[in-house]
Amino acid sequence: MPQVTVWFDGQCPLCRREIAVMRRLDRRGAIAFVDVSGVDAAGGAISCPIDAASLLARFHAQEDGRMLSGAAAFAAMWRAIPLLRPLGLMARNRVILRVLERLYLVFLKVRPRLQRGLTRWEARRQRP
Repeated sequence: MPQVTVWFDGQCPLCRREIAVMRRLDRRGAIAFVDVSGVDAAGGAISCPIDAASLLARFHAQEDGRMLSGAAAFAAMWRAIPLLRPLGLMARNRVILRVLERLYLVFLKVRPRLQRGLTRWEARRQRP
């Protein structure tokens, strides 16, 4: 049974690649990955603990019933994967988590450019 739930944007090429890597690393199935851009298996809207716009704006995860956002959410995901667990445990230190959060905020500023670049690259790859 998954111990961590991660919400991600399946329409984002950057997010899809990152989640694909995390799924390969999550050999124990400790993480439930939820694509908030789509519909569930029954064809209905995905159930989200908070509004979808907030989930799409920042990375979110739930660990032990607590909703986490940003660097704290990444750390929770890392703790669920044995290979990355040491990084996740280090992020429990407030100073380290604060540094990671600042780095995440910088990433959020460049993320739109990365997404556009990946989208263009994927489009070029798919052309005959």
